[in-house]
Amino acid sequence: DLEYLVKPMNCPMHMMVYKSQLRSYRDLPIRIAETATVYRREQSGELAGLLRVRMITQDDAHMFVRPDQVKDEFLHVLDQALYQFGVFGFREFEMWVSVRDPHNKSKYLGGDAPWNNAEQAIREALDSRHLKYIVAEGEAKFYGPALDIMVRDALGRKWQCTTIQVDFQLPERFQLEYMDAESKPRRPVVLHRAPLGSMERFFAILVEHYGGAFPVWLAPVQMKIIPISDRHLDYARRVATRLQAEKFRVEVDDRSERMNAKIRDAQLMKIPYMLVVGDKEKEAGTVSVRLRSGEDLKAMSLDDFIALARRVVDGKSLELK
Repeated sequence: DLEYLVKPMNCPMHMMVYKSQLRSYRDLPIRIAETATVYRREQSGELAGLLRVRMITQDDAHMFVRPDQVKDEFLHVLDQALYQFGVFGFREFEMWVSVRDPHNKSKYLGGDAPWNNAEQAIREALDSRHLKYIVAEGEAKFYGPALDIMVRDALGRKWQCTTIQVDFQLPERFQLEYMDAESKPRRPVVLHRAPLGSMERFFAILVEHYGGAFPVWLAPVQMKIIPISDRHLDYARRVATRLQAEKFRVEVDDRSERMNAKIRDAQLMKIPYMLVVGDKEKEAGTVSVRLRSGEDLKAMSLDDFIALARRVVDGKSLELK
């Protein structure tokens, strides 16, 4: 007869983890993170593929900090988010600082002082990085102001991803404390952060942004080995084994199809590298490399190709060579 509930957020659980033991000012910042599933009762008309769903996987975390640590911790989280956007190839984004509606303060928790402190901390952090941002009055959550980062995809569309919130209210409501240098109880400040936001939405944005032609390091299949005929299958499989030992994601096209058909299919699947192997390659221990763009890199030793691919993958390059 137990009643089960689905959680809409991770915040209360993380507050209780923090509260589970006595904390000292020396312990802070304390960071609690989890990749968790939360649920939102979105209206059916608002659902849209992976872009808006009811079951959301979040890269969620809460940082518990002293008031004097807010700015530095905010910058630490912001730098992490900007680094991730760069790795995934997003170069254009907008920053929105969501603050209270100054004409309707009653719908927000807490008084002026904590709200003003939180909003000032966000603006000072962004100003210290010389970042441009838009102030959105009335868009703040009921418990604190936030920074929302909107990325722009290859088609120019904007999507909200990162959220970083400064919260003076939940520590008060949950009676969170730490002991200061004089052994007196003090309230921490909580920073909520989700660098990618909804993982489902971010995956959808990546697909839309790249049109399926993912960077090599991100591509589900990085290399397709194409034997010219069935008698080259054994060599193709040996090449695949060597590449898999180097931790590349490889498939062998062992269908009884013409070579050109295999190359066309691999290009349609937007696989970064096509390695064609025939009599010459088998005899010389080489592979003929074609890129999904159609460029032919000609024959090269397997070691040289591994070095090329390793440089591209390890550097998380957006290029193929």
